[in-house]
Amino acid sequence: MSLRSFIALLAAATLAACSASQPPRAATDAAPTLPPTAAPTATSTIIAQTPLVLPIAPEELAQLRDTLQIDGSSTVFPITEAAVRAFRGLAPGVSVRLGVSGTGGGFRLFCDGATVISGASRPIKAEEQAACERSGITFVEVPVAYDGLTVAVHRSNTWATCLTLAELRAMWEPAATGVVTTWQDVRPEFLPAPLHLYGAGAESGTYDYFTAAVVGEEGASRSDYTASEDDYLLAQDLAADPTGLGFFGYAYYVEYSSQIKAVAVDAGAGCVAPTVDTITSGSYWPLSRPLFIYVRADALERPAVRAFVEFYLANGPTLATEARYIPLPTRVYRLGALRLERRVVGSIFAGGSEVGVSVEQLLEREQ
Repeated sequence: MSLRSFIALLAAATLAACSASQPPRAATDAAPTLPPTAAPTATSTIIAQTPLVLPIAPEELAQLRDTLQIDGSSTVFPITEAAVRAFRGLAPGVSVRLGVSGTGGGFRLFCDGATVISGASRPIKAEEQAACERSGITFVEVPVAYDGLTVAVHRSNTWATCLTLAELRAMWEPAATGVVTTWQDVRPEFLPAPLHLYGAGAESGTYDYFTAAVVGEEGASRSDYTASEDDYLLAQDLAADPTGLGFFGYAYYVEYSSQIKAVAVDAGAGCVAPTVDTITSGSYWPLSRPLFIYVRADALERPAVRAFVEFYLANGPTLATEARYIPLPTRVYRLGALRLERRVVGSIFAGGSEVGVSVEQLLEREQ
């Protein structure tokens, strides 16, 4: 397939994905924790109704034989899960082992050589890059979707409809430990109800990004909250707690939106809730962010790995929509495809969470 044809197919896939409706996402046995009402299906409605872009001929896909180890972010997991599910039907001879250790845990496995692809909800850190270098591992960094880190409360919460960035900081900064324990401690007119907090664990890229964006320092957080690298568990806990507040990826909020609701965030320009439009435009600031996969450069010499990654990126808009995230602009997918084609190794970021940075501008500058 020529690059021009590939770009045209990407554009068509983006339009199809963005216009599709979003039915409930069905979890498979690859999920770390399944929603209690979910049942596995072969493909979702979106994937079934959208023509898939194939990197090679169907007969060549059917002949592939390999085992792929993938791990990393629970935020990126639903997108990769959708890719695995769709790819499995085209290449049944390729076994994909999909795990969830969080962004940090995933990078440790990746830099130890245990996996070939790692999902990440933030860019790779300098010390993680150094670990990969010590193991002789180089990688290609590819953005795959947009996410809006969603602050949410129980559906019955009628008072916390919008929180300022300063109020979120007061909730989550280290000094809040054992001090900010009721909703009234956050704002005097709130109820004097206990404040129960749920959020990403320290291995999560979501934790890194949230603390950088809200507290102002990556990894700085109060310690007395319910932490997990599994966003499903956090959403389920919050859905059962009328006085709770939590944060996790947008897809998990959408999946549990009948039981929880998003809180708008005021970062100085008024209250902005996470939606497809506000996340895409960046107006849901500072909690809009790109999501990534990292691919071992040497593994791209394996036909099955190369075919899977090219399939993942070529169908990125459809997969992102299926997972209830927001597709990137067509140009960003094209620039990501160029990185893969040229085997451009390393990160376009300085290292770690970078709040408010445009991935499109960085990729264009690289070109």
